[in-house]
Amino acid sequence: MAKFKLTKREKAWILYDVGNSAFTMMVSTLIPIFFNTLAGDAGISNTNYLAYWGYAGSVATILTAIIGPVFGTIADRKDTKKRVFLVSLILGAAACILMGFAWSWLAFLVIFVIAKVSYSSSLVFYDAMLPETTTEERMDNVSSQGYAWGYIGSCVPFIICIVVFVLANMLNKIPMRAAMILVFAITAVWWVLMTVPLLKTYKQEQYVEAQGNPFLQSFRQLGRTFRDIRHEKHIFLFLLAFFFFIDGVYTIIDMAVAYGTAVGLDTTGLLIALLVTQLVAFPCAIIFGRLAAKYDTGLLIRICIAAYTCITVFAIFLAHQWQFWFLAVAVGMFQGGIQALSRSYFGKIIPAEKSGEYFGLYDICGKGAAFMGTTLMAAVTQITGRQNLGVGSIVIIFLIGFLVFSAADKTCKAAAGNPAN
Repeated sequence: MAKFKLTKREKAWILYDVGNSAFTMMVSTLIPIFFNTLAGDAGISNTNYLAYWGYAGSVATILTAIIGPVFGTIADRKDTKKRVFLVSLILGAAACILMGFAWSWLAFLVIFVIAKVSYSSSLVFYDAMLPETTTEERMDNVSSQGYAWGYIGSCVPFIICIVVFVLANMLNKIPMRAAMILVFAITAVWWVLMTVPLLKTYKQEQYVEAQGNPFLQSFRQLGRTFRDIRHEKHIFLFLLAFFFFIDGVYTIIDMAVAYGTAVGLDTTGLLIALLVTQLVAFPCAIIFGRLAAKYDTGLLIRICIAAYTCITVFAIFLAHQWQFWFLAVAVGMFQGGIQALSRSYFGKIIPAEKSGEYFGLYDICGKGAAFMGTTLMAAVTQITGRQNLGVGSIVIIFLIGFLVFSAADKTCKAAAGNPAN
């Protein structure tokens, strides 16, 4: 057990997962419910509500895909990573607070996109800090601990927010507008406070030398990386696989409550079920981190992809509250594992001094690629008028991701030093 004892730097790094996960919980739960209220007041149907929410997520992820790699490359310069990370944090927290003051459904979506892009951009730099925070041997476990404590830690502000929501929505003790302002403020403050230890302890040790204008050089360096990555087949194939399977994961996370609301399930029950997801995800993420020390990481990722495929098939037939509870537990079992192991897997196969640049590409293929699932789900829902068929379309994404990752894992194992194990 001693080898799993965390250092001060590792604990500080993990705390940012605890902080930003509060915003993630909001995106997956209360934010779509608040948006549904604003959209309903404006006379927007449930089908269009789900579609507009999906399109907003798509816009946010496309913008992240454009911004992430450029700023990731800039962040690889000496003493730059923490600064760019801090700017993303401040913008994200400020936009989070402003959502509570949105005057219409469209203004709400615009501010949400700004908050989501800032949040996602901060994760590019945060993930890029991992190779400098711990050793390669400890990376699977530390990454898993980050997601695990993020799940359980986010429950603290989330429970407070649920109490505020219930007071407004069910008991009519406070106005819904006041509840929105309070909920978003609590989330933003928690996010910032949990980041303070990381800002105090992190020091950028791996970097590339600055040459000329940082923005011009970032585009040139990014171009060289794209050219080089074609010759690094193991990295290219992993990113391609990650593009598909994590897209499905983020689509399910972002659209779960919106989907449940659209098919008429009780909103309070949905929120409690997703709280259960966080509680289940905490031990399961740690378990996957420990399993990675004994079993092949690639095998564990394949198991997670297969599980998510089955979860998506089950979601097609969602009609009752108990089915959503079943899905909540199932997602919690595999969510932390697939996210944490993918992050550490990638961290092992890239050069540490270019971690910001490479994790920028990772973000393109991860959060930046999530437009595919949300757009596909939104489009199929609008075309067919059936939300369950929109969810079912995500199965295709998982199947492609599984097949490509299987090929990528074989290529990584063939690479010198067998780094993916």
